[in-house]
Amino acid sequence: MSRPVRVALTLLVTGLCAAYVIWKIDLSRTAEILGDTRFAYFGTALAMTIATTWPMALRWKWLLDAKGINDRLPWLTRAYFVSYAAGQVLPTALGGDASRIYETARRHPGNTGTIAGAIVLERAIGGAATLLLAAIGLALAAGQYDVNVYLWIEGVFVVATAVGGFLVFSRSARSWLRWVAPLAARARLERPLRALYEGMHGFRTHTSALIRVFTLTIAIQIVRILSIWMCGKALGLDLSPRPYFVLGPLLFLVMLVPFTINGLAVREAFFIDFLTRVGVTADHAAATGFLFFVTTIGLALPGVAIIALEAIRSPARRSLPHA
Repeated sequence: MSRPVRVALTLLVTGLCAAYVIWKIDLSRTAEILGDTRFAYFGTALAMTIATTWPMALRWKWLLDAKGINDRLPWLTRAYFVSYAAGQVLPTALGGDASRIYETARRHPGNTGTIAGAIVLERAIGGAATLLLAAIGLALAAGQYDVNVYLWIEGVFVVATAVGGFLVFSRSARSWLRWVAPLAARARLERPLRALYEGMHGFRTHTSALIRVFTLTIAIQIVRILSIWMCGKALGLDLSPRPYFVLGPLLFLVMLVPFTINGLAVREAFFIDFLTRVGVTADHAAATGFLFFVTTIGLALPGVAIIALEAIRSPARRSLPHA
């Protein structure tokens, strides 16, 4: 996809979501709600979010170790924080992933395909674990909240995940993918796509590592969902964690849409559409989405500090690729 088309789609998605948010809320009332934030709850939400970085780096290490690419957990944690900083200016979480691929490939020359495959696979496993939690959340919410429309959203993601998993790991699918090669060659994407596919396909023999990563991801996602619940509590929302187990997983999936800048407006629109279905006012819903956004900014601050410190120590070094 050409850059002008990507930029146009980004502006279109962001503009439509921003218009929806402005239409639904009273800006002065939303600001008033944010001004009454209970900082004990918000501080807990921020601490919970930041605390998930270490186990996320650990699951990444497990995948790299499975392919014989050994690196230290402290450095991988540092790379994760830097990727969060990159994700504030590059498109969605995928921009942060590009930062991790770039930095790790520099440390392990000749392994770019495997490294990219591990990172994309880590993201895919995260999506699968998120779908499982969303299914559990929808089951818990059945009959309690008007969230049936989200069954269709989850259904689309389930089908996409199942098809993607089959194409990546099935040996028989390799013959089907040969038909894609000419199209990828015309778009000058055959080499990087082939390297990415081979990097991911190679994990099919490392079942134990995949199971460990999946299990740890579920625990991580639960903590992050509870951090969103804490954001709501910080604004006085008297909701149980149950609806957040529907909202959180679907939000994590929506935020992977590559046509937004750090989820700007898309996140708030999603919070408004979902939380108003469970009896929350649009102003409180938008404020909750914004407070969750602030926790992601807090998650990026250690990465910004790392980049600044490394730039001071070694001005010639660059932690991030050119956007």
